[in-house]
Amino acid sequence: MARIVILGAGISGHTAARHLGRQLGKQHQVIMVSPRPFWNWVPSNIWVAVGEMTEQQVAYPLAPIYKKLNVDFHQASALSIYPEGETGHAQPFVKIEYTDPARIGQTEAIDYDYLINATGPKLNFGATPGLGPEPGYTVSVCTSAHALEANARLQETIAALKAGKPQTLVIGTGHGMATCQGAAFEYICNVDHVLREAGVRRLARLVWLSNEYEVGDLGIGGTLMKRGGYVTSGKVFVESLMAERGIEWITRAHVNKVEPGTIHYELLDGTYNEIPFDFAMLIPPFAGVGLKAFDPKGADITEALFAPSGFMKVDADYAPKPYDDWSKQDWPQTYQTPKYRNIFAIGIAFAPPHLISKPMKSPNGTPINPSAARTGMPSAAIGMAVAGSIRDMINGASAPTHTASMAGMGAACVASTGKHFLKGSAASLIVFPVVPDYDRYPQYGRDLNVTSGEIGLAGHWWKFILHHLFIYQARLRPGWFLLPH
Repeated sequence: MARIVILGAGISGHTAARHLGRQLGKQHQVIMVSPRPFWNWVPSNIWVAVGEMTEQQVAYPLAPIYKKLNVDFHQASALSIYPEGETGHAQPFVKIEYTDPARIGQTEAIDYDYLINATGPKLNFGATPGLGPEPGYTVSVCTSAHALEANARLQETIAALKAGKPQTLVIGTGHGMATCQGAAFEYICNVDHVLREAGVRRLARLVWLSNEYEVGDLGIGGTLMKRGGYVTSGKVFVESLMAERGIEWITRAHVNKVEPGTIHYELLDGTYNEIPFDFAMLIPPFAGVGLKAFDPKGADITEALFAPSGFMKVDADYAPKPYDDWSKQDWPQTYQTPKYRNIFAIGIAFAPPHLISKPMKSPNGTPINPSAARTGMPSAAIGMAVAGSIRDMINGASAPTHTASMAGMGAACVASTGKHFLKGSAASLIVFPVVPDYDRYPQYGRDLNVTSGEIGLAGHWWKFILHHLFIYQARLRPGWFLLPH
């Protein structure tokens, strides 16, 4: 019997657990370790954060889901990995600490034959003083609990607007190396929508504040696309959308400090600026969760498994190289760690070889460029590929059998710009491939026969349908494995 331990029940980890549980059955053991008892469909936190959905509509208990597949669930945080075991304990194991109230604080060592690191990111609010919920001064949509708080603060802002008090709302990224611009973009458009529905939009100043070189970069270096038979840029697409809604934008910005009512930021040209705010939602930078690794004698080997960011090294080319020398070959294929064939890292937990957007620094030496986006559809595809490889390796394959390079996969993003059955809309963006491939597509780096963008009510219907489709799938409803990811 093989034992597979998965650390983290986000999109990627939950995908891997579901497929391994179904495909391996009771012959082998799958163990899920996650610090929270609920699975959260993160993309719909946006709607929770504007009061259009409840937390119960986007988060579900994990234990009943895994019970259906004979997946053992441990509500715990992973602390450290012993990939070669330790003296007197030859089997590789991971040390965990329980967050379950019934066992909180207790630690345990769990042996594994295969380990999948799907821990996702640490929300690194501390990288910017004053950023984030308590003890900071901004809100977040990164978790369902954060989204609830964001909505409470938003409703206070709407009440102030209804009382005739002008308000400034700033939404975007809270650090020069943050990612997830897409989530912030969805949120600012939904805030615009609910302000209009409340009849208070004219008193609200709505500002997009981002580390993107230009609007529409979205952590993928921007894109060109076909619209109406013409080639246009993501910059024009997103700027047009914002201009139509009266949203101001400030780009090339690194937020270096947030004080009550004031955001301080540095621009790529080296100047320092500030903007007053009444409400702010700024996405934090991501970092690894802080897993440690040790050899059999207890020596720290964390640097051998993890990049300085805290994300796990996989089969990527991490050699430093100039931007012009970046290529699709730099990106991982199998997500297997170089030294240990039985350890994989998936989703946000793997260390990308470099950015996708062009790296830039201000004259002060401050990096101001989006980190590589690797959430959503790519995370699910990577989780499925690694699950397939581990299944085949258990059954005799000598190496991973499935690949999922982000330089060979596309991503479809249906970004809500307002939730309403008749007056809602969404921006539907398709990009192929996620990482530009100038060998295959020398002119644009992407296939413009596929890469496209549209906005309208039909996109909202698709967004709403996909919300229910993915939750149906994640909760293991009948025939879930037949549905697309």
